[in-house]
Amino acid sequence: MPGENLSRDEARERGRLLSVDAYDVALDVRSAVAPGPDAATFRSRTTIRFRCAEPGASTFADLLAPQVTAVTLNGRELDPSAVFDGTRIMLDGLAAENTLTVDAQCAYSRTGEGLHRFVDPEDGEVYLYTQYEPADARRVFANFEQPDLKAPFTFEVTAPEGWVVLSNGAQEGSAEGGRHRFATTQPIATYITAVVAGPYHYVSDSYRRAFQDGTELEIPLGALCRKGLAKHFDADDVFTVTKQGLDFFHDHFDFPYPFGKYDTAFVPEYNLGAMENPGCVTFREEFIFRGKVTEASFERRANVILHEMAHMWFGDLVTMQWWDDLWLKESYADFMGSFALVEATRFRDGWITFANRRKAWAYRADQLPSTHPVTADIRDLEDAKLNFDGITYAKGASVLKQLVAYVGQDAFLEGARRYFKRHAYGNTRLADLLAVLEETSGRDLAAWSHAWLETAGVNSLTPQATYDANGRITELSILQEAAPEQPELRPHRVAVGLYRSRTAFSGGGAPALVRYARAEVDVTGPRTAVPELAGLERPELILVNDEDLTYCKVRFDEGSLATLRARLGELTDPMARALCWAALWGLTRDGLMPARDYLDLVRRFGGQETDIGVLQSLHGQVQTALEHYAAPDRRESAAHEQAEGALHELRLAEPGSGHQLSWARHFAAIGTTPAALQLLKGLLDGTAKIDGLEVDQELRWTFLEPLAAHGLADEAAIAAELARDDTASGKRYQVRCLAARPSAEVKARAWADVVESDALSNALVEATIAGFAQPGQRELLAPYAPRYFAAIERIWQERSIEIAMSVVRGLFPSWLVERSTLDAADAWLAEHAQAAPALRRLVLEERDDLARALRAQACDETAGPRP
Repeated sequence: MPGENLSRDEARERGRLLSVDAYDVALDVRSAVAPGPDAATFRSRTTIRFRCAEPGASTFADLLAPQVTAVTLNGRELDPSAVFDGTRIMLDGLAAENTLTVDAQCAYSRTGEGLHRFVDPEDGEVYLYTQYEPADARRVFANFEQPDLKAPFTFEVTAPEGWVVLSNGAQEGSAEGGRHRFATTQPIATYITAVVAGPYHYVSDSYRRAFQDGTELEIPLGALCRKGLAKHFDADDVFTVTKQGLDFFHDHFDFPYPFGKYDTAFVPEYNLGAMENPGCVTFREEFIFRGKVTEASFERRANVILHEMAHMWFGDLVTMQWWDDLWLKESYADFMGSFALVEATRFRDGWITFANRRKAWAYRADQLPSTHPVTADIRDLEDAKLNFDGITYAKGASVLKQLVAYVGQDAFLEGARRYFKRHAYGNTRLADLLAVLEETSGRDLAAWSHAWLETAGVNSLTPQATYDANGRITELSILQEAAPEQPELRPHRVAVGLYRSRTAFSGGGAPALVRYARAEVDVTGPRTAVPELAGLERPELILVNDEDLTYCKVRFDEGSLATLRARLGELTDPMARALCWAALWGLTRDGLMPARDYLDLVRRFGGQETDIGVLQSLHGQVQTALEHYAAPDRRESAAHEQAEGALHELRLAEPGSGHQLSWARHFAAIGTTPAALQLLKGLLDGTAKIDGLEVDQELRWTFLEPLAAHGLADEAAIAAELARDDTASGKRYQVRCLAARPSAEVKARAWADVVESDALSNALVEATIAGFAQPGQRELLAPYAPRYFAAIERIWQERSIEIAMSVVRGLFPSWLVERSTLDAADAWLAEHAQAAPALRRLVLEERDDLARALRAQACDETAGPRP
């Protein structure tokens, strides 16, 4: 990646000099269907009209391409070999008004960056799509690749006849000879331009909206996927959520959707969840479900649809000046996506998912050595790429959720409306947003911004109560703590809930823990009293941050923790229960609760969890605890105990329910005994059955992988399964299962395919890594720890950043939770002080997770027997 890394200082200087008036981009992708090496490149011809504030100055345009055939600046033909170095086109002697035309051969991508080319193994069809954020539009056309140089774009794409071809604007006229020309866009940034082309299955609909002033808005809607997925495509549900979102945002934003049409494209081998290209939003095709999934999967898809839609205003209409303020779009989209999900769709429990899953991502990121403020210091594009993280998304969204409670929903939304009107089609920074929120709320937000947006780290809140001889509260306080390396104590608006047995004050009913008192308080400093709760009867559980108003780590007093150990399943409120589960997992991650205790809680109470999203989180956390946090000498027995519990719940679950499916997947992930594996084999071949459990193709692959990992499914068995499912998805599963087999030869081949070769696509790299890194194969994988540290700097230099990130994260020897692995990571960091900062950050993060695992294991090793 040398020479590709644009710095913030370079962008500022270029932004000071230039204003861009228009782009005309013509792409010829007919070569995509050519055989062999002829399908390697496509023609890209770009004309940029721009102004320069200092005539005579020099600058550069960005382009990553194998070949530039012609460069013309203001009518002067420039020698491509003299001005193009593989990443930049040098431009000297600029005029006040300039026209630059660049004709190039650009490369199709196999990494999901730029213009990705995918050949469907099912039918041989070729599919194309673009993905640019933060800076890969330069792989497709010459440009000024920074978010503040926005301009209108006009795209023309020449493609094989009969293809569906889409871009940001609507197609103009017919596509004679495969030539598609699209309407000129509003001023947008380069990273949200888009092209999708191929024999896609396309479904259309429309959205209509009448406004109070008598005007009407009609938005053409489209939804598309590969032809091979058409039979699974529930486009009606996609359109339903899309229309609900458009209603919600029009109701609250008072700024009509500004980008004409709205296409939703589900594309193959996609690195992200989705991307907010205006008029042409792209999603990973895994959101089209080939088999039975739980309601949590539909909720997740709806949330992503609404997240990307929020970006049409936060990010596309109004764009951050530089990646320092990435949060201005991502935090808002994350918050508004969940807000719209709960208010406008059938997924009314979306805030529980937010509390349980999104915030878990944020809490992890905020405790890493790479933690950063929500508004970050982004020095260059590599920094930007790594800051699409749990802090920028979920912590920022959590902070905004608290801000709504602080300033009021009406003031918050009125601030958004003014923000859009004041900065439409422009660029902003933190101060621009704070200005409108201060106007609408009447509050000075400088101190709030400093505490929540400009400092890093997460605080812990712990209740402390004293009682009189009659068992009534004499004093209840909230203690606030911060980590030594991030000492900021913040203001928190929290609800404190007191819970007791229902029978304790109602005299009957099934055993249940219910809330009998609540108070809201502004927590400031190390200790804050809650006088409203003094005099009340002693609670069995004190829940700080009830209702999830703030962003914090929740701790418990001893009595509350004892109650949860004994009666967690009796909590009737699903949000309170989700918050308690999350807090207990936080204690386990922090080495304050032995992994065996957390596993025991899930074994005893997991079957009572009604929220399917929370249940799936518990299952994932159990797997992490078994693989990384359990004491090594207890890991096998703990896994067997958990698998027995999972099988018990699987048989008890309602036939055909999402809970049954979730327990089946969990059982397959942790069941390693001969009996467990024999049951999986029987479910595959039909000799075993569980009432109501449909073993569809997706579940077949789920059951086959552990069989392969334990040597019970050989290459022939995996090939036979691929013959049943000879699709793109089947190919990924096959590659993963092949790499999972417990053989030194298999591991060597998988390692070579990923580390020594760049022949695999991004999706197959991901599948190979997932199969290679099996937690139950520690001895087999141990030799690869030193090889990892020897290879990663070369990988970082030679591969695209997306693939390099996958390799550095995915092959870190986290399967070897030993002091020797930690020492090897420390040695690499000490010996590679001058390595790319982004690479060092990734290694530091993985090293921190490993150190956390060792602390958790030490806690589990020293714990006595369970009471």
